[in-house]
Amino acid sequence: MKRFFAAVGVASLLATPAFAALKVGASAPDFTAKASQAGKQFDYHLADALKKGPVVLYFFPAAFTSGCTIEAHEFAAATPDYQKLGATVIGVTSGNIDRLTEFSVSECRSKFPVAADPGAKIAESYKSTLAIFPGHSDRTSYVIGSDGKVVYVYSDLKAEEHVARTLGALKTYRASHPH
Repeated sequence: MKRFFAAVGVASLLATPAFAALKVGASAPDFTAKASQAGKQFDYHLADALKKGPVVLYFFPAAFTSGCTIEAHEFAAATPDYQKLGATVIGVTSGNIDRLTEFSVSECRSKFPVAADPGAKIAESYKSTLAIFPGHSDRTSYVIGSDGKVVYVYSDLKAEEHVARTLGALKTYRASHPH
């Protein structure tokens, strides 16, 4: 585990915004994953979520690490802002669902679901993995339009900008795609 934290530290020094390989306009890969919200486990299906409106999909390296905890708190606090824009949020990380169930309550404050991505297979399909630590997600946020197309991408291991940037992208999206 020490190696993981050291790798994340080095990667954060090398991180640059919007470096994720999936580009704006690309089709977002559909997925189904075990998720948890408010301590309740269920099957999350991206296609079903998109029927209700745009989705903010964010990948994070590991539950209960300092940056991921900060990011989860920020997404939880901003949940009403996402809802006003007709959007939902889903966090995805490699890790087991039982640990994420605890994280969904304590750090996500039961506001949005988090999904388990064992082996980072979903993250791989989004080109959002840590090259220096295989099997773990990078910190990358996607805004996916209701049509399943990527509207915005932001990739940076620093957690602080993801919420502000995805909210800004959603406001721009909503200006041309009213509810």
